[in-house]
Amino acid sequence: MFVLVEMVDTVRIPPWSFQRQLNDAIAEELNKKLANKVVYNVGLCICLYDITKLEDSYIFPGDGASHTKVHFRYVVFHPFLDEILIGKIKYCSQEGVHVTMGFFDDILIPPESLQQPAKFDEAEQVWLWEYETDEGAHDLYMDQGEEIRFRVTDEVFVDTSPTGPATATPDTPAQPGQSTAPPAEDAGEKKEAPYTLIGTICEPGLGLLSWWNS
Repeated sequence: MFVLVEMVDTVRIPPWSFQRQLNDAIAEELNKKLANKVVYNVGLCICLYDITKLEDSYIFPGDGASHTKVHFRYVVFHPFLDEILIGKIKYCSQEGVHVTMGFFDDILIPPESLQQPAKFDEAEQVWLWEYETDEGAHDLYMDQGEEIRFRVTDEVFVDTSPTGPATATPDTPAQPGQSTAPPAEDAGEKKEAPYTLIGTICEPGLGLLSWWNS
């Protein structure tokens, strides 16, 4: 679930931090920059593990800060495929069951990966497993807050780096007093998660812990 990733970065230390130990100042700057951030194709950064090498520090003309090239190892949340994890159901929607680990919320179990047969209860807004027994079918609800065991089947990284403005269209310039704001549907565009895990519970032993404990 957690891995150590070797990284290299140039860290800027402002002059007012020069009285501190260099390692402590660099560790604080690295955690400010990386902690709780997703690095593309790497995972969700958690915290600094250690600093393995410090190269020479330089002060450039016009900038009183020092710049140091740092080699370090960082703790990253990046489960391997087919790893079994336990989280909690955050909510359900037509897209599937959304799961949280407490520190990471972008986990989706799509409908086809639920225990089958499954159906979505529109009134309760929850998915349920129609479990067949000798006495007939029992509806096992996947309620919010329940602990759930799932297997990681896929991961999706999305590059959310800032992009330049859209290509200008040769429209007539706005008249004085005319709004230049984007249309409502553009302004309210849904933000994509930079890192999403896809899971499954369509196997024996997977699903709500309460299903298998009782």
